[in-house]
Amino acid sequence: MTITKRVDRITGLTDDFRTATPPCPPSVKIELTARCDFQCFFCATSSNLRGKGEMDWALLEKILVEMREAGVEEIGMFYLGESFLYKKLPEAIALARKIGYPYIFLTTNGRLATQDRTRACFEAGLDSLKFSFNFADAEQCKEITKVDAFDKVVQNIKDAKAARDEVEARTGHCCGLYASSILYDGEQLSRMKQAVETITPYVDEHYWLPLYGQAGLTAGARGTTPVAGNIGRADNRRAPLPCWSLFTEGHVTWDGKLAACCFDHDGRFDMGDLNHTSFLEAWRAQPFQALRAANLKKDVTGTACETCIAYRKT
Repeated sequence: MTITKRVDRITGLTDDFRTATPPCPPSVKIELTARCDFQCFFCATSSNLRGKGEMDWALLEKILVEMREAGVEEIGMFYLGESFLYKKLPEAIALARKIGYPYIFLTTNGRLATQDRTRACFEAGLDSLKFSFNFADAEQCKEITKVDAFDKVVQNIKDAKAARDEVEARTGHCCGLYASSILYDGEQLSRMKQAVETITPYVDEHYWLPLYGQAGLTAGARGTTPVAGNIGRADNRRAPLPCWSLFTEGHVTWDGKLAACCFDHDGRFDMGDLNHTSFLEAWRAQPFQALRAANLKKDVTGTACETCIAYRKT
């Protein structure tokens, strides 16, 4: 299955999930670390709106076991931080594989995804590695991320393919390699298309994402106008309400909180503490049910979603 088909499967809100008490989500993302080495203007991570740290190994093992037993099929070894900053990333992937997850995926900004590091992840059983590639050249990379990393990221993408192919030839396991880019407009879109051409020979698939407002926290940054909510891929946009991420995908912060939002940078979407509550208990908790019910009514007035740029009465 291609990555775009997987994305569309998760973002597509089918009737059986359109309830305040949906089944166990098919996909969950876990924040191994909340730290990031980039400071992108379109991401609120650099604003330090909540504490940053790394997930305790015992907690990681606990929730991985609970979620798999509950029926989670796809596990993302990332959430809002950059997981290649996490020293035990390959070990975390291997743990998820040992527990029995059918599909393990990861998104990275690419700067620290060196050939040795990606090879270790492939050998551990990673099924999908996606690079977020959101700048047109070296100068713009520094402008957007505050880091001089363009050439390094491009080289790491090329090296990842070489490492992937080598591991596949040796072990038979093949990790998909992908890239996504923000669909800017005007001159920037033209520049981005030229940059994307340099990496497409080294990935299995590239796709475009809209510019998100990250729960309203980055709306209007650099004079940009984000789309309403998290509407999936640019080429297959979903309705902003009800927001699919409350129903079909779980999000766990580094300190064990189950968040209702793809962009919970400030903790306002905390639905339960997995240090003390099981995953399914938190997934079905009353605050989560109330937020989903409001989304289904397409009126999130007075909820954590109200200040999000996604809020529109439709």
